[in-house]
Amino acid sequence: MLARFWLWLGRLLGKTLLILLCIGLLGWALVTAWYAWQHRGPVSALEQIPDGEAAMTRDVIQTAVRIVDQHRESTRYLRDAHAKAHGCVKAEVQVLPELAQDLRRGVFSEPGKRWQATMRLSNGNAYPQFDNIRDARGMAIKLLDVPGKPLLGDRQGQHEQDFVMFSHPNFFVSDVAEYRQNVAAQADGKKVMAFFPGWDPRTWQVRHLFIALATLSPPPESPTRTTYFSVSPYKFGEANAKFRVMPDSDSCPAYTLPKQNQDLPNFLRNALTQQLSTDRVPVCFVLQIQRQDANRFMPIEDTSIEWREQDAPFETVARITLPPQDFDTPAQNLQCDNLSFNPWFGLEAHRPIGGINRLRKAVYEAVSDYRHSRNAEQ
Repeated sequence: MLARFWLWLGRLLGKTLLILLCIGLLGWALVTAWYAWQHRGPVSALEQIPDGEAAMTRDVIQTAVRIVDQHRESTRYLRDAHAKAHGCVKAEVQVLPELAQDLRRGVFSEPGKRWQATMRLSNGNAYPQFDNIRDARGMAIKLLDVPGKPLLGDRQGQHEQDFVMFSHPNFFVSDVAEYRQNVAAQADGKKVMAFFPGWDPRTWQVRHLFIALATLSPPPESPTRTTYFSVSPYKFGEANAKFRVMPDSDSCPAYTLPKQNQDLPNFLRNALTQQLSTDRVPVCFVLQIQRQDANRFMPIEDTSIEWREQDAPFETVARITLPPQDFDTPAQNLQCDNLSFNPWFGLEAHRPIGGINRLRKAVYEAVSDYRHSRNAEQ
């Protein structure tokens, strides 16, 4: 009797699991089909500014300033994101000597041109934390002595072109409205609930939550051993494009980084110091662009959508070299902390486009001004 009962229970559990598996597969197929139907081309190659974006931007600025106040240290105010730098280093950006004619735009107009630059490598969090904590990693590049009229009227004396990137190809919000709701919730300590703004399942942002979790990745061996993406689009002459920076070890001397103690709070800075300052070995990257194909689903106004490489390949336009150098000094670290990077610091040929970039224009400027004014009072 007992044996028959266990056989019956086993068959029941097996059938139940099979039914649940079939329901799960059916649900996955329906969600996949719905996603494919919702996310299909063609898309607009022009910006589309929604009503109320200016008011939402003002709300985001207030929240960003609140975050800066929350995370201030005793002697200084920090950035509202990417607060912890692994270092600011000198870099050389060389446009490919054989660059194709249709890629010669903006700062890439002259094949073989060498730009001197400053690169800031960082963690993504708004508060400095141990490097072994899961986080996004950031890269910001500032080309120096760039001729031409700057995009911003108050930057006429600043001849520079900035590229701001981080270590994931897409963002965990689509637009300014979602960003406002999400950052306000996170500022209140509601990190997970930022993706579930109400009881209505239609407002839940499950896909964006998974993007955020994927963005918070384990640390690389070194900040030079990961790939960085612009996430948002930019003009590239007459085209629209995104940028990517990838390690290019084949263009530099072979190098094996000594194993770093990842229990140390600043082991990523230590790794950068080890290669550039102690071992005196250069670091190489390639700078690439991905041009929008408006016949594919490559939207401008939704930064949660990754532009698939099979729809539009990345094309190398320049090589980046970090020469051996000593960068980890008190004076240089202070200068690094005071530097401002902004995708709007640059030329019309590389104008930032899309809602998140329009938001950045206002928020970066407001937070930078606030942070610098408060630090000047310290």
